[in-house]
Parts: sequence; structure tokens; C-alpha cells
Amino acid sequence: MHEAICYEKLEDSKVHCFLCSQHCHIKSGKRGKCGVRENRDGSLWSLVYGRLIAQHVDPIEKKPLYHFFPGSRSYSIATAGCNFSCLFCQNADISQGPREHKTIFGHGVPPEVIVEEAKQSNCKSISYTYTEPTIFMEYALDTSRLAHEQDIKNVFVSNGFMTEQSLQLIAPHLDAANVDLKAFADDFYKKQCGARLDPVLKTLERMKNAGIWLEVTTLLIPGLNDDESELRQLTRFLVELDHDIPWHVSRFHPTYRLTDRPSTPVSTLRMAREIGLEAGLRYVYTGNVPGDDGENTFCHQCGSVLIRRMGFSMRKEGLERANCKNCGASLAGVGI
Repeated sequence: MHEAICYEKLEDSKVHCFLCSQHCHIKSGKRGKCGVRENRDGSLWSLVYGRLIAQHVDPIEKKPLYHFFPGSRSYSIATAGCNFSCLFCQNADISQGPREHKTIFGHGVPPEVIVEEAKQSNCKSISYTYTEPTIFMEYALDTSRLAHEQDIKNVFVSNGFMTEQSLQLIAPHLDAANVDLKAFADDFYKKQCGARLDPVLKTLERMKNAGIWLEVTTLLIPGLNDDESELRQLTRFLVELDHDIPWHVSRFHPTYRLTDRPSTPVSTLRMAREIGLEAGLRYVYTGNVPGDDGENTFCHQCGSVLIRRMGFSMRKEGLERANCKNCGASLAGVGI
């Protein structure tokens, strides 16, 4: 039990949680949409502080982050819960459990232990991932502060539905983020995720303005968010934000409550990649298709292969420090 941040007390023992853009108004004895923040007699409490549901040492490429200390390892953690209810969630057993079963899973691990284990595992970063890190912000904040004291970076893998207030709290301690831009249509967000598009776009803008290294992932689902005109709108938004933002277009496989759709054709991923490159994005990647040419990093100026990938493994072959060996153009990123 840990008192929550980003909430205000209301009349009749109700509270307003403004940690994320759901802006839940919660009666005494009830929980917010995430299922892990509970109003107890007019005060809001986090039920997952220090309660890990997952912890692994991962390649940073798994996040996916391709331009943030490539080839390094990231100590990856999660608690149960999520503020979205995506019908296609790939981690529904841990993200939706508190909402569907009213049970809080996890074992106690204090922030100090996470940082020490990351250090002992020679991890360059700690990733707050697998579920939505915003919903365990109190835990992430305490861990990220300690991590920076040990020169360990912090990474959010997020749906981007946080508020300006919560982002301001974590931003000084956040070095990189991969944000899911799940579609470029508000209707998709409402029907498929129980959320809205605009707060996600605002988070992307705020992260970029805060100097956080940013990469974006879109899971392409046949017939739902793979329309060419929608993808052109999405990529124009990213280009206007920064043409150096890497965009990962990932392959969908039927899962959870969305099993009536086929897996994404590889041709659709390649089409989306071409749309992104034509729009002016310098780095567009195909995901969940190991061995596809779209996994590699190419020089935006001369087209030489700079980093070759196969799944989560990588090899630098066209780089001299952070520059193309062939033409000298610089590769955008951190710790290249």
C-alpha cells in the first residue's frame, strides 16, 4: 500500500485521479479503470507499489528501441494493471487481471533491489514495460531516481495516455520512451482500446519537447488501422514532430478478444514502411518479421546498411562511431 500521486479529494469521500487521461472519479471503496488504484475512505492508494509481476533482462531492441544504446541490455519490470482495455492485448493475463478478476498479483521487490539487480546484470537501462508504466508511476518514480544515481538510464514503453502533470514528474528521470501510436483515428481508440487519440498525440509532443529520446510503434491490424490514407496522416504527424523519430510498424497476430482478424500480411508492413519513408521519416522498421530487410538501419543519405538485425540480435557494420562510413552522415540516436 502506497498513497497515490496525482489525485484530488472531492465531496462525499470521492477522489479525482489525474495520473492518466482517463480522469477517473472514484467513489470510496472503488478502483479506477486501471484496477490498481483504490479509494479508501477518501484517499487514493496504489495497490501495486513494489509488487512486480514480471522482471527480465532483455535486449533493448525488444522494447523496441533501435536508436538508444543499441546492443545493450535493459532490466525490464512490470506490475499488474493497465489503463487501456485493448481487445488485442498481447499481455492480457497481467494487464487486465486486476480489472477482470479484482486480484492484485505480484511479489514484493523494493526499488533499491531493482537498481542493484540491474547493475549486477550489467544493464545500461531499466525499462518499465510489459504493462502500462503510468499506472505504477509512484514505483517507477522512486526506482528511476535511484537508477540515475547509479548512471542507469530509464525507459518507458507506454501507451502515452498520461497527463501533463504525471509526465512532468517522470520526465526529469526518463531518458527514452517507445510509445504505441495504435492508430490515427479516435474511433479506433474508443472501440478497440477504451481510450482517445488526442491525449496520446499530446504526450508525444511533450516527450519530444522534454528531450526524451522517442520511438513510436504501430501494430497494424488488418481492416482496422491499416488504411493507406490513415497511415499517411499518422506519418505526416510524426514528420512534423521530428523526421528522426524511428517508427516501428509491427505485425499483428490474433490474440485475446480479437481473434476474428488474420495475421497482418508482410506486404502491408512493407507498404506502411514505404509510406513512412515517402512522408520523410528517416527510419522506419518492420517488426515481428525476423529476417525482413526492414529490420535494418539504413543511412538516410546514401542508403548504406548501418546496423543489420535479425530479431533482437544486431551488428553494426556501416558505422564509424555514429556516422556512416560511406558518406559521413550522422545516425540519429543516443549511445550509438
